[in-house]
Amino acid sequence: MREIEQLYHNNFGIAFYWKKENETITDKVQLVFKETGFYFTIQELNHFCDLIEDSMIENACCEACELKYSCHKFLLKTPCTAIDLAVSMTELKSIKDLVEGSLFRIDLDEYVYGAGMN
Repeated sequence: MREIEQLYHNNFGIAFYWKKENETITDKVQLVFKETGFYFTIQELNHFCDLIEDSMIENACCEACELKYSCHKFLLKTPCTAIDLAVSMTELKSIKDLVEGSLFRIDLDEYVYGAGMN
């Protein structure tokens, strides 16, 4: 099994960097959730975060619906233009947490080990 460096995880999925020959490959992030894996650049991950936010706003009209947490009719666009995901609101919120948590960790590491170093 290949080695990884975990960035972030929640009950729905995990985000990590792959390691190759004990070297962490930080130009792309592996995102795995709902039996699906995406291998995104940081730019694509930021774009996915925007698409998630767009989907949250677009589906806000269902706020009063009894089925909003179990309905599987929400389409979530991805940076892969040929791929959309059908997710429930609960899954959408979990994906949002996973992506935002990953981006936070990337930004934090960049600051701590970059600009923040004395």
